[in-house]
Amino acid sequence: MKMKAIGFKQSLPITEADSFIAFDTDKPTPEGYELLVKIEAISVNPVDFKVRQNAAKDTILGTPKIIGWDASGTVEAVGDKVSKFKVGDQVYYAGDITKAGCNAEYQVIDERIIGKKPESLTHAQAAAMPLTTLTAYESLFDRIKVNAETDKGKSVLILAGAGGVGSIAIQLAKKLTNLTVIATASRENSIQWCKDLGADFVVNHHHLKTELEKIGHPEVHYILDFVDLEGYWELATDIVKPQGHIVSITGSSKPLDLNLLKNKSVSFSYEYMYTRSLYTTEDMERQHDILNKIAELLDTGTLKSTLTTTLKGFTVANLKEAHRLQESGKSIGKTVITY
Repeated sequence: MKMKAIGFKQSLPITEADSFIAFDTDKPTPEGYELLVKIEAISVNPVDFKVRQNAAKDTILGTPKIIGWDASGTVEAVGDKVSKFKVGDQVYYAGDITKAGCNAEYQVIDERIIGKKPESLTHAQAAAMPLTTLTAYESLFDRIKVNAETDKGKSVLILAGAGGVGSIAIQLAKKLTNLTVIATASRENSIQWCKDLGADFVVNHHHLKTELEKIGHPEVHYILDFVDLEGYWELATDIVKPQGHIVSITGSSKPLDLNLLKNKSVSFSYEYMYTRSLYTTEDMERQHDILNKIAELLDTGTLKSTLTTTLKGFTVANLKEAHRLQESGKSIGKTVITY
């Protein structure tokens, strides 16, 4: 049986006609721990356009590459080792970077990195959450290992507070920890967005050091970099408190001077949401647990979906528009495509 998918054969600017192409391909069959999910909605993250821009730079692929790492849908079939889900269950997940993505009508995905969809959310609202939530949650609780009791009163600076990851990190830090939450934003609408999500302070990243001094936090205990590690590195090492912790989801094109952390005994961690599925780590199932916990927090209203833009219809035009919005660097929250 065939299914519709959208992919690319070349890494082209999003304005090019063939930057995405629709095609028919075989509907996958689940094996082992896999679920076959009928996809109802997907969302787009920076990783999507970065892979599109780089995966086929110097070649033309024979078969279009299917990307996409945020989806919500319904289980249609299960592999022989599946124990957590059954046919008919509604699920949401971020997926596995090494396998075909969710820009298709169906996808097979390992149950250990899937959560039950929040009952109170639509598929569109749910699809906005998995990748950014896992990234933000792991940054706070797996990398820094924030403890709501022993870390009470400490401060966290979230760089790019209005972005997809920042939008959920603000909520997690505000609702699940006793940290003072400081977010960066510079436009009127993004500043208000961060405030509405619960940030205690919103500071302009163009004048970061001055702004932090103004609010009485010239140094911060923790820094979450969700935008530009290389650009912020020296400033981050300057404003982080002794024995603090910096976490980044962005890379650097040149070596970082780790000596800047030495005298302060500052810890540094990278956060890569795909690590657990990429290496099939012993704690891979933790992502299943995190997503289920987040679903409960969304259903109780403790957290809210970061969906801001909905494009109706699984089409090349809508996928191009979602990528264009991401590439602009000015999108707030998450953009979702419903099927």
